[in-house]
Amino acid sequence: MALLQPTRIRILAIGKLKRGWIADGVGFYRKRLPGLEIVELKDSTPAKEAEAIRAARKPAERLVLLSEEGQQRNSVGLAELLGDWASERLALVIGGADGHDPTLKQQADAMLSLSALTFPHELARLMLVEQLYRASTILQGGPYHRS
Repeated sequence: MALLQPTRIRILAIGKLKRGWIADGVGFYRKRLPGLEIVELKDSTPAKEAEAIRAARKPAERLVLLSEEGQQRNSVGLAELLGDWASERLALVIGGADGHDPTLKQQADAMLSLSALTFPHELARLMLVEQLYRASTILQGGPYHRS
C-alpha cells in the first residue's frame, strides 16, 4: 500500500463555502495536505453541475463521486483504498443539494459514501478533507488515528 499523495487529488465541489467555521476547518486540514486542490463549481441543476464537473475533470483523473448511495468504508478501509489508488490522479466530487446527475453516476469510476446520513455539501467537504488527512496518517503509521 502506497502513501497518499495530496498533489494527485483534486476535490471538485459544487458551491462555495459560506460558513466561516467550515472554511476554517477545511483550511486547517489543507495545511496538513500540501498540494491538495479544491475546485469550486457553480451550483445549478444536476445536469448543469454534471457538465461543469466533466469540464473541470482532467482526462487522466479517476472520477470518484461522493454520494449517500456510494460504498461505505471505515477510515482504515478508505485509507487502504486511497493507498491502492495512490499512483492515480483522483477527482473526488461533492455534488450539490439535489445530488449527482444519473449520467454522471454512470460515468463514475467509483462512488463512495461518507455516511448513510445526508449532510450539507459544505460539511461534506470538511469531513472529506479530514478523512483524507486521517487516511494519510493511517498510511504513514502516524498517531492521528487509533484503531
